[in-house]
Amino acid sequence: MFEIDRIIRNALQEDIGLGDVTTLATVEPGTPGRAELVAKDDFVLSGIDVAGRVFHLLDNRVSFEKLMEDGRTVSRGQVLAWIKGDAAVLLQGERVALNLLQRMSGVATLTSRFVKAVEGTGATLVDTRKTTPGLRVLEKYSVRMGGGRNHRTSLYDGVLIKENHIAAAGGVEIAIERARARVPHTLKIEVETRDIDEVRAALSARADIILLDNMGPDALREAVQLIGGRALTEASGGVNLKTVRAIAETGVDFISVGALTHSFQAVDISMLFQ
Repeated sequence: MFEIDRIIRNALQEDIGLGDVTTLATVEPGTPGRAELVAKDDFVLSGIDVAGRVFHLLDNRVSFEKLMEDGRTVSRGQVLAWIKGDAAVLLQGERVALNLLQRMSGVATLTSRFVKAVEGTGATLVDTRKTTPGLRVLEKYSVRMGGGRNHRTSLYDGVLIKENHIAAAGGVEIAIERARARVPHTLKIEVETRDIDEVRAALSARADIILLDNMGPDALREAVQLIGGRALTEASGGVNLKTVRAIAETGVDFISVGALTHSFQAVDISMLFQ
């Protein structure tokens, strides 16, 4: 909650600054307000409690009654929540609440489409660190609401040896060996590979997870067969809604999709005064 409150407070400070001059000039102090959040699209909801928290941080006397839970599919025209309180507070919180709610729901909706595209294959969709700076915790939560799973949160909670680490270390095997000697046994070691030779090197060094980067379906299938369950497999690169099914059918365990959090489209939600 602390991290979410920090995000919201920063957003409110950015938007309100020294004061909402329009509201101060047009709305009498103490005017009661009642509004509803209305879906203007069909989408998967994420962030309804975050939206409510925006108004509560401005004034804890505001009543925010959510009518839908995160993870639910909503239809255009459905009311998501009722809000009651000081009209000035509602007006001041409107844009921040909608900005967060629309973006979080956009992430959840796109994730849901990817998840449906790989149904029945056994592959799991995961996100990446390609998130909006400062909003990672909200976007990764939204991936879960869309049915996906989270990859590592940040640099501190997982070892992922990528091509630049390999180049700096001097090779796949030496990079893995150094990581195994220096990190706790509780952290799995994942390594990025670009071809079958690097996959063999990763297997030789006993990597826990082998990331198969920018490989086509035939190469992915060959790599999965070579690995043969000795490590978990993750496909990455070139993944979109047109290609994800074919990638999943190669037998990989995970498919990481940066688009979930960097190429989503915010959904349309309005706050309407009654």
